[in-house]
Amino acid sequence: MTEVGTKLEIPKIISVDDHVVEPPHLWATWLPEKFRDRGPRSERRGIGSMKHIGGGVYEQTFDDNGPKADCWIYEDLVYINKRHVAAVGFDRDDMSMSPITYDEMRPGCYDPKARLEDMDVNWVEASLCFPTFPRFCGQTFTEAKDRELALACVIAYNDWMVEEWCGDSQGRLIPLIIVPLWDAQLAADEVRRNAARGVRAVCFSEIPVHLGLPSIHSGYWDPFFAACQETGTVVNMHIGSSSKMPATSADAPTAVAATLSFGNAMSSLADFLFSGVLVRFPELRLAYSEGQIGWLPYILERADAVWVDHRAWGGVKDLIPEPPSTYFARQVWGCFFKDFHGLASLDVIGEDRVTFETDYPHTDSTWPDTKAIALDMVQGLTQSQVNKVIRGNAIDLYGLSFPK
Repeated sequence: MTEVGTKLEIPKIISVDDHVVEPPHLWATWLPEKFRDRGPRSERRGIGSMKHIGGGVYEQTFDDNGPKADCWIYEDLVYINKRHVAAVGFDRDDMSMSPITYDEMRPGCYDPKARLEDMDVNWVEASLCFPTFPRFCGQTFTEAKDRELALACVIAYNDWMVEEWCGDSQGRLIPLIIVPLWDAQLAADEVRRNAARGVRAVCFSEIPVHLGLPSIHSGYWDPFFAACQETGTVVNMHIGSSSKMPATSADAPTAVAATLSFGNAMSSLADFLFSGVLVRFPELRLAYSEGQIGWLPYILERADAVWVDHRAWGGVKDLIPEPPSTYFARQVWGCFFKDFHGLASLDVIGEDRVTFETDYPHTDSTWPDTKAIALDMVQGLTQSQVNKVIRGNAIDLYGLSFPK
């Protein structure tokens, strides 16, 4: 607890979950020339209507006289850039699911120099950014028909991420790569290729079965997990990286799914705790992004109770030799941006298992007031705990060169 009369300070923030809106030149510049005419291209269109169905699926129509949006065109896909994805700078009630152009976005959404300036405004020293058009684990390319082109697009994205987005940032923009999820060995190769140039973070799906891919119980992903363990690459799983969010019914407002968004992270953690993956790969590190942390104490308690009472008929007696919470405490991290309840349970979760995020530039983002919001949330913690969850744990997890 904070000692009476002690004034807490928020150290420079390291955010482990932000987002980049890919600039319109990305694949035109970074794809090999033979793929450029078929790769993703940016095109301005008039939008008629747009309705979110779920995951990455929308019902949308186009109207030359409608409001304009900059769209990504790739194979049969037309992806419309939307305001709620590039929300910073708009009033809260204007952060709607409506079309947007790059001209209307805050430049920090897509320009690395402008992003660094916005990070300075927000007391943020370093930031790890998830994709937008490729979606949170690159599933856009996994769903593509032409796998040769898709692999080239993945490689081009990673080259842009490392060399252009992060290249001149002095380590403040932390590279986060995507992999060809349709082939675990190719995914392992891409992890190793990027680890050789210092990358220590990769996107993965929280529940790959929802993408039509093998489960983590199948053993299919072992080459990928082995590469991540070997190179010290952290496996980052963002809510929505299974293209399916928890919801109650098709006609429930999006606010219901937003409230339940932690559910996939919780399900994914249960999956990993009972999969044997963390037993076979004891140095593999998992990071759950944008899932918050308040749910962790109960799921860990429940998993341990299931292990004690039901491991024989539950199919894990010979698979999981120690209580599941053991593996969480050794290999898993959560992160939060608004979670008073989770911080009140820090003694149960573990002060070394928690990281922080700002979610720039989404509607959840606390920009530009993150420092004040964080200070309000951490009252009751010690300064040492604050330093860990706001900064130090991320430095340890990703092997960053910043002082703690």
